[in-house]
Parts: sequence; C-alpha cells; structure tokens
Amino acid sequence: MAMKGYSNMPENTESCASARLEGVNASYKDLAEVCGRIRNKKTDWAVTFLTMASEGEIPILFKRHNKKLGHRRELGGRKGRYPWKAAKIVLKTLQSAISNGKTMGLGEVYTIVAASANKKDIYPRMAPKGRTARSYLVTSRVEIILKGSEVPKGVTVTPPKKADAGAKAAKPAESAKPAESKKEPAPAIGTEAREQPKLLKDEAKANPEHKHEAEKSADQEKGRTQAPHQHGERNKR
Repeated sequence: MAMKGYSNMPENTESCASARLEGVNASYKDLAEVCGRIRNKKTDWAVTFLTMASEGEIPILFKRHNKKLGHRRELGGRKGRYPWKAAKIVLKTLQSAISNGKTMGLGEVYTIVAASANKKDIYPRMAPKGRTARSYLVTSRVEIILKGSEVPKGVTVTPPKKADAGAKAAKPAESAKPAESKKEPAPAIGTEAREQPKLLKDEAKANPEHKHEAEKSADQEKGRTQAPHQHGERNKR
C-alpha cells in the first residue's frame, strides 16, 4: 500500500523537491544508517560519497544497529561496514530527487533537508521442510527531500517599491505653509511732531513774508511736546 505523504516534509514545500522508493528488498537498518550520513549535506558531495560506498571503496559509519560490529581503520576505530546494496538504493533515490528539482526549476545546487528509511511490508515465507520456524521477507522504503537554491517556476518575487524622488519633493511642497506677508514696521511715536517744525522752517526760508507766522507755529508745536514733561516735573516736585 502506497503512502499518502512524506514523514518529514517541511512547511515551505514550494522550494523543495522530493523522491521516494517503496517496497525495496533491502535491510531498513542499513538504509537508515546510509541516509543518516548524507543528511544536511550538499547533493554534489552526497553523490560522490554514495558512489564510492556502492563500489565498496569506503565504509559507512553505523551509529546504531552496531552490536557485535567490527571497528574500521578508515573511520578512526569506530564501528562500520560496507553496505553497498543500501548505498546503491539511496543513490538511486537521490538522483531521482535531483531530477525532480531541475524539472521544477530549483537550480543546480541542492541541500538534503531530510533523508530517512523505514520498514515497509512483511511477507511470510513457506516454512522449510523439517523446521517449525519460518522466515519473513521484510521490505523497506526510502524518502529524500531536497531544498533548492532558486525560486521555483511560476513563483514571482516582487521587491518592495521605492518612493520616487519627484513624489518626495512634491509632498513637502504641498505641506509647506503659505509665506506670511511682510508687515511694514509701524512708524515711531513722535516722528510726525519732529518732522513738522522742520517743514515749517523750510517754508519760512522759501517765503520770507510768512516767516513770523511760521516761527509762531513752530513755537506752539514745541510747547505741545514739552508740556507733558513740564507737567510731570511739577508733579514730582
């Protein structure tokens, strides 16, 4: 029975490519250890690593399922073995996921986000003659999920719009307050009274006949301006 979905599918599936292989006649324990060595790695490195492991050139580190397992000099004395069959199956699944990513337009560089292997189906076999125990055929499944380096096809990313320089210049001009009209300074108090005697004197010089009258009017104006001061001095006394 086929599965409906992946067990480790990330939330953002737009930039991810995946592949799955089911009903494989291989040990799920060996497949799980091989998947654990390529998880969170780049696909270029993983393809080279699995190719060498499938040819039996390098051993695979076993972190689990390593009871009574021999130590390997290539692994620095840690436990491991040469699961070439499991390495071939994982390599096939990885190449399928890379092809799916290229078809979706996710670029050429990928990262292995998730890689896992589990038990799939169990089939009973015929009991051998003369024995009561019967062996079972256990199949496995492998799933790999990659994350692409580019935006997938059909998805457009629009950067935020920048405000135009003309719009920025127009906004301050609109919000600027109207220029206030310049007010003319008010004339100082007493300037008219000071200018009047001068005008009278000028008239007297121009018309000597009216000189006496001009002097009288000038004396009267002086008396008006000096009167408040004299009154203030009397009050002080």
